[in-house]
Amino acid sequence: MIGIDVVPPRAELGRVRFVRADIRNPVIAKVIAGEDVDTVVHTGVVATPGSAGGRSSMKEINVIGTMQLLAACQKAPGLRKLVVKSSTTVYGAGPRDPAMFTEEMAPRAIHHSGLSKDAVEVEGYVRGFARRRPDVTVSTLRMANWIGPRTDSPITRYFAMPVVPTVFGYDARLQFLHESDGVEAIHHATVEDLPGTFNLAGDGVLVLSQAIRRLGRPVVRLPSFTASSTAAVVRRARLADFSPDQITFLTYGRAVDTTRMRTEFAFEPQYTTAEAFDDFRASISTGAMTAASKLLTAGLGALRG
Repeated sequence: MIGIDVVPPRAELGRVRFVRADIRNPVIAKVIAGEDVDTVVHTGVVATPGSAGGRSSMKEINVIGTMQLLAACQKAPGLRKLVVKSSTTVYGAGPRDPAMFTEEMAPRAIHHSGLSKDAVEVEGYVRGFARRRPDVTVSTLRMANWIGPRTDSPITRYFAMPVVPTVFGYDARLQFLHESDGVEAIHHATVEDLPGTFNLAGDGVLVLSQAIRRLGRPVVRLPSFTASSTAAVVRRARLADFSPDQITFLTYGRAVDTTRMRTEFAFEPQYTTAEAFDDFRASISTGAMTAASKLLTAGLGALRG
């Protein structure tokens, strides 16, 4: 087994041999062909512009990287399976959304930019690959937001803030997938033949206000027109890297139907949405506010005024 990335791993990979390579480079085809790869697991989709070095770099990694990887897979005669880690972000978030999205439903909100737009494009290329290579088992895993003690993401940083900003008049519906369940689901798709697209999330839904009450954190409710300015304050304080689609998600929320996860994908998460959130909550320190959090509080106060 080989693992491919541009950054070396920070821990031992066991039986996995690390290969330093960039999937945006056509040389990835030589790596796959040279190693006689029969299964590809694609998890390299970046969620935020800040971690990628800007929106253009993020799109290049997500979309161009996927295109190059699929082109390499297309030329690999020994390939038998492709597993793609996608996201429920493909459904977007908006006021006209259904109570639960099923896998057949199209997004109601228009994707202008960010991870939502990238995820839609990535899945489109994956479907095209599946049509061209019907001999390959293709599994697309639309995962809810990962959460847990070891997950560092915009959503975990949001909930870790000492003062949690919300949009006045809205209470987003949220679903989570515990990090250990996420890893197990990818492993399950890798060792079993499970073609198709699957929503993956823990049972149940938490609304944003419930999640914040579980944390015991103070809330500051802001008008919707200040959302972009609030995100800028949060980024300057280096507490979270918020993009426009994440702000929309925390305004309207999103929930997905997971019937197919059980009936066809044959997977049962060990954690419900609430249990996954509580495991994350238990890992957060409740120490004194840092200079960055004081900056955030001052900035939010100015926006409210």
